[in-house]
Amino acid sequence: MAIDEFDDLEARYDFLTTQRRDLEESIKATGDAIARINRTTRERFRDAFEAINTHFQDTFSTLFGGGRAGLVLLDETDLLESGIEIIAQPPGKRLQNIQLLSGGEKALSAMALMFAIFRYKPSPFCLLDEIDAPLDEANIGRFVEMLRGMQSDTQFILVTHNRKTMEIADRLYGVTMEEPGVSKLISVQLGQA
Repeated sequence: MAIDEFDDLEARYDFLTTQRRDLEESIKATGDAIARINRTTRERFRDAFEAINTHFQDTFSTLFGGGRAGLVLLDETDLLESGIEIIAQPPGKRLQNIQLLSGGEKALSAMALMFAIFRYKPSPFCLLDEIDAPLDEANIGRFVEMLRGMQSDTQFILVTHNRKTMEIADRLYGVTMEEPGVSKLISVQLGQA
C-alpha cells in the first residue's frame, strides 16, 4: 500500500507543482502587461498633456486678447497620479494660480482649457449651458469667434440668453410666453450665407 500511496502523492505533487508554475508564470505575465500598460499610458498622457498645454496657451491668449497661461504637473515623477495646476496671467496682471482670478477670468480660463482639449481631440457635439453668462461684450466677441473656428469639427448646442452668441447659430429653439401662464416652444431655422 505504501507504493500506491507514494504514487498517488507523487502524482498530486507533480500536479500541484505544474499548477504553481502556471500560476507564477501568469502572475509574471500580468505584471509585465501592467508595466507595459503603465508605460504606454505614461507616454500617451505625456503627449496629450503637452499638446493640450500648447493649445491651452494659444486658446487662452486668443480668448483674453493677450496674456499667457499654462498647465503644470504637480508631481513630474508620477505622471499617472500627479495633479495638474492651471497658471494664468491675463493681460496687465501678474502670473498666478487660477483660484486667484475673478469669476469672469476663471470662466474664460475654463473655456480656454475646454477648447484646448477639443482642439486636441474634437468631439462630435458639445452642450454648453450659459457658459457665456459671466462674460462682458469684448469677451463674448472672442468667445463667439472661437466657436466659429471650431464649428467644422464639433456641433455646439448652446443654452444662452446672449444676443451675440445667438447670432452665430444655424437654428434657434426657445420658449415664449404669448399669454400669461402659457408657454410656447418656437424654433427658427436661420439661412446660411
